[in-house]
Amino acid sequence: MPKAVYSLVLQSDVVDAVDRLAYLRGTSRSALINQILAEAVGYVTPEHRMAEILDTLSNQMTGLYQLQEQGTDGTLIIRSPLRYRYKPTIRYRVELYRQPDQAIGVLHASFRTQNQNLLQEAEQFFRCWSAHETAAGAAAPSDSSTMNGSWDRQFRIRGTETRSNAEIGAAIGQYIKRVDAALKAYFAELPDREAAKNAVSQFFT
Repeated sequence: MPKAVYSLVLQSDVVDAVDRLAYLRGTSRSALINQILAEAVGYVTPEHRMAEILDTLSNQMTGLYQLQEQGTDGTLIIRSPLRYRYKPTIRYRVELYRQPDQAIGVLHASFRTQNQNLLQEAEQFFRCWSAHETAAGAAAPSDSSTMNGSWDRQFRIRGTETRSNAEIGAAIGQYIKRVDAALKAYFAELPDREAAKNAVSQFFT
């Protein structure tokens, strides 16, 4: 969305109040004024759309998940503990696009570890999950990529134009929960990798 520079004549006290609020919200003066004006005229900004989606997603993930407060850049980090050696944590980072085209955002999943066995098994899981999604017609091969135990998955939610922001946020939350449940089912069957892969396939029957 193009932006332009405009001059506004404002009272100093108003500017001070705007600056204080912008600081509290972790944003800039221009971004806050843009948001206030957009709300006043009933225009939904990309920032407002992303915030609504992430607010719903946050509510979906409360409970067993650890959430890191979302910033102003359309991201939310979700952490989930895994019952495996060394008690690792899987990190899901949701990043929404300001101007969604074919995809509205991307999910990054990764482990913060140097344990090569864990990273290899994580990569096996992500490849297995992606293959099932492709076979089921839920995703194209280009929608996901796996490298060094981390995984990226583009969000292409059908009917986005007719769905509310809350519905999109709920759909993303349900998807992450499903991936996380399958991941834990996979690791619960190790070291029997065939049994682990079969556990993943149960999520697609």
